[in-house]
Amino acid sequence: MSLQHSSEDKIEVIRTQPDQSLGCSIIDEQGREVPITEGMIQNACRELEKRLVKPAEQK
Repeated sequence: MSLQHSSEDKIEVIRTQPDQSLGCSIIDEQGREVPITEGMIQNACRELEKRLVKPAEQK
């Protein structure tokens, strides 16, 4: 089983409430606690996928 998945792989996530808290936060520049949202994680994953470098094929 591969640890890497195609960016086309989709896993359905069902939340009971939109913008449901994920139970974690970050601290912003002003020292305020900011809850981490599903949208923040999705955006970060999209940015990482844009920067993904595929390994060279091995012969």
